[in-house]
Amino acid sequence: MMKVFKIFEFAYLGIMIFFLYSAYTEWGVEGGKGPLYLLFAGVALFMFFFKRKFRKKFEANRKPK
Repeated sequence: MMKVFKIFEFAYLGIMIFFLYSAYTEWGVEGGKGPLYLLFAGVALFMFFFKRKFRKKFEANRKPK
């Protein structure tokens, strides 16, 4: 189960890279959505760290005492 959490955690990094690339290609285009893509990339980065912290907290609670 922890491997699944880790896969989804790193999927957010892949999504962030996709949105950064999209922002780069759309930046100079009239009416482009570059700033919106940068916002989505920031949200994806936030989600990566949030899921990572949540997974580590979850793993710490599951260990036998």
